[in-house]
Amino acid sequence: MRVLCAAVLSMESILMGFALLIAKDQASIDQIWFGAAIAILLLLTSGMLKRKGGYLLGSIWQVFVIGYGFVIPLMFYLGGLFAILWVVAIYLGRKGEAIKAIKIASLDKDGPNQR
Repeated sequence: MRVLCAAVLSMESILMGFALLIAKDQASIDQIWFGAAIAILLLLTSGMLKRKGGYLLGSIWQVFVIGYGFVIPLMFYLGGLFAILWVVAIYLGRKGEAIKAIKIASLDKDGPNQR
């Protein structure tokens, strides 16, 4: 689950970098700094996914990325798309971890000599 979510956050950080290139001509300096802070925080959060708080922070940053649509209107759509990818990454990650736990449990039940 961590790898999928980290990939989403990292790609989203790159997306924010491209949004900043678009915003440099039409946004105020405060809006650009806010976007840069979001991009940096997305990258930092991708490294914090070893803890449960990292997933909460990642979910909060999804709202901020969508909210950056008030600066760059296209970010409403792209932020929404990445929010969907975030939810799917969490769902598929949990599903994969459950399957892995079942396989490990069945191997432990069969004994160490059988494969």
